[in-house]
This record gives sequence, structure tokens and C-alpha cells, in this order.
Amino acid sequence: MSDAAQPTAAEVRAAAEAVKTALDRHLAAVESRSGDDDPAVYEAFNQLAAAAETYDELLYDRYDEVTPFEIPGTEEALPPYAGPEEPNALSVLIRRDYAVAEPQRLLAHAQRIEEADGEGSEASSTVHGALGLLFGEYEPDEIASRHKEFGLEEGDSTLWVTASDEIPDPGEWLEAPFEQVDPEAVVCRFDVSAVFDDDEDDEDEDDDDLETVLAPDTDQDLEPLDADR
Repeated sequence: MSDAAQPTAAEVRAAAEAVKTALDRHLAAVESRSGDDDPAVYEAFNQLAAAAETYDELLYDRYDEVTPFEIPGTEEALPPYAGPEEPNALSVLIRRDYAVAEPQRLLAHAQRIEEADGEGSEASSTVHGALGLLFGEYEPDEIASRHKEFGLEEGDSTLWVTASDEIPDPGEWLEAPFEQVDPEAVVCRFDVSAVFDDDEDDEDEDDDDLETVLAPDTDQDLEPLDADR
């Protein structure tokens, strides 16, 4: 980079101040979060990730130095956003994995649902039948927040928000709801996985120095229009 194109010391300092401000906002959002999926925390994380990335780039361009921040790499996960600039509709795609950790607990809860409904089917006698009763009785978000109560153990999860010009016709995609996702229309995505915790544990074992890692409960920052626990 030529001297003329290099950022000024003042610009680097301003970027550092922006990181400090974003850190304060992120901490405040986490301290006042309303639940695991609080959008204010997601937004604060995205702002912090963007501020840290900008500071890292300016610091390197000006002083040939880097920061210890690790920004989740969305470039490899998603292509650059190429959807509509002003979307008129959106789709939210969610996948959550669970292990049936305590089948007897699941079956007992399903039996209580069946008894309360007064139905004589024996769906609660099998695991797959119990799962059908459970998801028929409760919203997915409630199951996510009470999964241990139902004998389930969380695995990976991901949430994708895709943008479009118009909402599809009723019933248009019901036969194959997840087959026509355009990666270039994904506005943002948030991932949760134990693998992120494993990565942090490995870093702690390998390095005794304090290292700041920008990797929250929900992975991925906004794909360029720009988020783990």
C-alpha cells in the first residue's frame, strides 16, 4: 500500500475508540439479555465484530501490526450477498439438533400430554411417537428452552435469514421446504456448536497468555449487506 493510501494515525485511533464503544454496548446487551435468542445481543455482536475487523485492518495498514481478535470467518461459509437491496419478504430457516439423552423422561412427558388430551392412542409408548406428541404440543422455541426437562440434549443449531422480492404463493414450497435456498440471498446466519467451545479450550491449553476472541454464543456476523456461543 502506498503512503498516500495509508490510514492516518487519527483514523486508527478513532477505530480503536469504536471498538471500545462496541465492547461496552455488547456487554450491556449481554447483561440485560431477555433470553438465549435476544436480537439485541446479536446486533451488538455484529457491531463489535465489524468494529474489531475495521480496527484490525487499519492497524495493519498503518503500523504493520495485528490484534489478537479472531473474527468468525463468514466468507468461507457464505458467498457475498447478492439478493435484493430492499427486500419485500424474508424467510427464516432454522435447524436444531438434539440427542435423545433420557428416553424414559421423554416417554413419561409424552404420556402426560396424552393423558391430558384424553386420547387413547399409544403414541407415547415409542420414542418417535413421543417426539411427535412433544412437538405437536409445544412450540420449537419452548422445546429449545426446556429441552433438558424433556430428556433432550442440545447439538448444533443454525438460523439463516434469507431475503426475497416477494413472498411465495401459499403452499408453493411445502413439499420441499429446504431445497431451494439461495446462499447469495442469505442476509445473515447464526450458528451454535460445541465445536466453538472446543476451539477455545484448545487455545487455552496451548497458550497461557490472555487472548481476546470475538466468538459469541451466536456465530456469524452479517454477510455484506455486512455472529457462537
